[in-house]
Amino acid sequence: MSEKNFYLTTPIYYVNDKPHIGHAYTTILGDVLSRCHRLLGEPVHFLTGTDEHGQKVEQAAKKNGTDPLTHCDTYVVRFQDLWKRLKISNDDFIRTTQERHIVIVQKILQDLWDRNLIYQSNYEGNYCVGCERYFTDKDLKDGCCPDCGRKVDRLVEKNYFFKMSAFQQQLIDHINAHPDFIRPANRRQETLGFLKQPLGDLCISRAKSRLSWGIELPFDNDYVTYVWFDALVNYISAVGYLADDAKFNTWWPANFHLIGKDILTTHTVYWPTMLMAMGLPLPMTVFAHGWWLIDDTKMSKSLGNVVNPMDMADKYGIDALRYFLMAAMPLGQDANFSEEAFVTRYNADLANNLGNLVSRACTMIVKNFEGKLPAACEATDAEKELLESCKNAAAAWESAIVNMQLDRGIGEIMAAANAANRYFDAMKPWAMAKAGDTAGLARVLRNTAEALRVISGLLYPVMPTKMTELRQAIGVAEDKIAPTMSNLAQWNLMEDGATVKVIEGSLFPRIKFEG
Repeated sequence: MSEKNFYLTTPIYYVNDKPHIGHAYTTILGDVLSRCHRLLGEPVHFLTGTDEHGQKVEQAAKKNGTDPLTHCDTYVVRFQDLWKRLKISNDDFIRTTQERHIVIVQKILQDLWDRNLIYQSNYEGNYCVGCERYFTDKDLKDGCCPDCGRKVDRLVEKNYFFKMSAFQQQLIDHINAHPDFIRPANRRQETLGFLKQPLGDLCISRAKSRLSWGIELPFDNDYVTYVWFDALVNYISAVGYLADDAKFNTWWPANFHLIGKDILTTHTVYWPTMLMAMGLPLPMTVFAHGWWLIDDTKMSKSLGNVVNPMDMADKYGIDALRYFLMAAMPLGQDANFSEEAFVTRYNADLANNLGNLVSRACTMIVKNFEGKLPAACEATDAEKELLESCKNAAAAWESAIVNMQLDRGIGEIMAAANAANRYFDAMKPWAMAKAGDTAGLARVLRNTAEALRVISGLLYPVMPTKMTELRQAIGVAEDKIAPTMSNLAQWNLMEDGATVKVIEGSLFPRIKFEG
């Protein structure tokens, strides 16, 4: 893979229910990061999709009185439609029921079987239907699944196993040699702690007599593939593994697998050992983000505290939702979600700060210069803080992208917006207009517009629709609406005399919390 290419994946989501704020957060994060790397001028491949096999899907379909594939076809649309509405710019959407995926899973299984890395044996263990995972007796908490708390089923059956244990030391060595392989650092330590115990082999089959909805084992048609073994392969089947060498070599290994911290083991133990068995390089980074909490409690359907992302987007706007999710959660940590916090952040950052500045600057350009952007001019000492703040914001945003600290980067961008407001207030352009100081007025409005060009360009990956509207309003040329980082580190790039317009009803109208 070229060092300049950037391949990012989200988990693929189960299709047995409606998407919730957790799904939306991971996918919006993936979209923002993808747009950020496009901003940096890198070729990007952004993958998301749906996990459509397994017992939960089979049971949900039965409950709804339909077959599993029809169930999947119905539910996948909810994800696809939501991603379109949330302005997700994914380059591919994979479904594990697609032939392009199924054939690759079966090729991998056959190869591992032929090389004696899969074997058959009896298995007795505790099985959680909800998590679709086996657990040992010592893993259980009060006799229940340690992850979801559900009761487990005791199963005894003949199954096929992947020799995961054969790669334990190789995986430990890789983690120790590549500190960025698992991020943040506490998740790396969590995986290393897990690997201190002897690693068992992974059961990778389910008897059709118990579960028929899955990819059939190519060497035994009485069994289907364990859903996690099937699902994880999507990261390579989608980019041409064993099907398109040129495409695969362009994008693999992935730069980032974005995951929630609840699926850490599958992605930092199961998946890398599978790749080692295939002889493939491991992804550069598996990044486990935190959970959105309600009153310090994880969102859960059983608790009835799940937030529907489109309820928030419909009420306050899609870009406002995207902004809050990126600005309010430090990556890797948990964060509390509340509508009151959402409204408070929106009003402070977007309505009172950025939106207010856009309204004031555009109104004065339209009123005093017939809607034509004043010509570029030499900056004076009065502009020193403004230019420095915008320059710092561009550098901080680039650093934030690389270091996965988007909330900090957004904070620096908003600091630049604050500096622009201070500059505008200190210069008192309304007084200049009244006194007939046309040159001074032109200087202030031109520099304010340049600051807005930089700020809107930096925020473009976070709020593409609103920042497009802003950039059009201040006269950015259509071929430069989608910004580049190199331009955002420079000043006076706007075209003299460009048409400026006032945004009707304000870019970010102030909202009132009605909790």
